[in-house]
Amino acid sequence: GDSVITVQLTEEDKVEDDVVFYLVFTGSTVQHCTSTRKINPGSLETISPGHDCCETVKVALCASREGHPVLVVAEESFQFVQDEAYDAAQFLATCAGNQQALNFTRFLDRSRPPAADVDFLDEKVALAFRHLKLPAEWNVLGADQSLTENIPRETLMHFAVRLGLLRLTWFLLQQPGGRGALSIHNNEGATPVSLALERGYQKLHQLLTEEEAREPDSWSTLSHTVHSGDYSVKHHRGLDVYILTAAA
Repeated sequence: GDSVITVQLTEEDKVEDDVVFYLVFTGSTVQHCTSTRKINPGSLETISPGHDCCETVKVALCASREGHPVLVVAEESFQFVQDEAYDAAQFLATCAGNQQALNFTRFLDRSRPPAADVDFLDEKVALAFRHLKLPAEWNVLGADQSLTENIPRETLMHFAVRLGLLRLTWFLLQQPGGRGALSIHNNEGATPVSLALERGYQKLHQLLTEEEAREPDSWSTLSHTVHSGDYSVKHHRGLDVYILTAAA
């Protein structure tokens, strides 16, 4: 989800300004309807919806005009794929509290990827996390809630801070156990807050210590979602398009 989709219209589909185009994505369990914005007479732009599973869905380009029936202009298939970012988010979500797995992720720290790669990784994994169906009982600290803050251990928050993943850290802070993870020491005696300070991640340290810290600028902050029962409406402010999602 949250990728830009461009639609090229054929000559016969280039019509007057009072025609409204939208896309309908029909999957096995949910359906999305996205508005579009016109770039020029022959091109439309919209945002791909975040889907609940990796599958090929049917997408229809529809045209609406006041006083006329809705017209299906074209139909095509659209594939939601399981990419590396989704795999990474799924792995991290599953490993919350798993010390062996979390210690394994520390080898990534030795390679220290370039800042541009870290920024790309941060944005993609944070978006993937937003689209995961996390269980209601999911917690940043793992399933064993009997552990106290005094027991040294590695957490997902340590992982995100160690790599300087600003947006993923913000996401984790909003989840159950996110704030509690800030005071937990690992086996080296470091908390996520002390790690950020030690590595000179000023923005990250500010995010962890200021009560009124705002969400980091990113593609995802351009969107606002309202949920109501089985429906949700998402407004992407950057392109000014809407996505209505409902159970199919």
